Amino acid sequence: MPPIISIVGKSNSGKTTLVEGLILELKSRGYRVGTIKHTPQEVQFDEPNKDSWRHIHAGSDATAINSAGQVVLIKPVNADITLDEIVRSFGEDYDIILAEGFKQDNAPKIEVHRREIASPLSNIKKIIAIATDEPLETDTRQFSLQDVKGITDFIESGFIKPQIERMSLYVNNALIPLSAFPRDFMFNVLLAMIATLKGVGDVQSIDLSIRKEPK
Repeated sequence: MPPIISIVGKSNSGKTTLVEGLILELKSRGYRVGTIKHTPQEVQFDEPNKDSWRHIHAGSDATAINSAGQVVLIKPVNADITLDEIVRSFGEDYDIILAEGFKQDNAPKIEVHRREIASPLSNIKKIIAIATDEPLETDTRQFSLQDVKGITDFIESGFIKPQIERMSLYVNNALIPLSAFPRDFMFNVLLAMIATLKGVGDVQSIDLSIRKEPK
């Protein structure tokens, strides 16, 4: 799946401002960016008695609302859904996913810290960098809050470029890690087979889904 970076920090530290800056800088470099916002409050995305609300409450597993220029997907989930599962619903056609929040998820994280707000976060796993307005005593990579280009360089070189070519395998809705040999073998065999099909031009991406009848 696309690489994921979570932007985390205390409330009012400037997470959304940093996400906005990163989106603008990444888009200026030609990358496709997806974003996910986590909120601890329950949000009503669809009004009761609207048609889509009625679809969901009738038992639909997912429904989409299509209007001019946008599509909104509503999909009931259990409370324990992971960030990876959310990203999977985006599809593969993104170079990077920026998530705001998700402090307890396993994704790599960039912390936003402001001196006047509070002390840095503690007991958070996979902090790969800190955007801060003061020097901190830590071995973690630090950037100025205003250094959006530097943070983007860090994300680009460490996460986007190494995964420009990637392959994801899901079996029974679980992501299966692939070592180099099976990944390269399946990658090359699929490309070779599909390239021989009539009407196939230059292959940039392949989406293959197989469902078996339950036993």
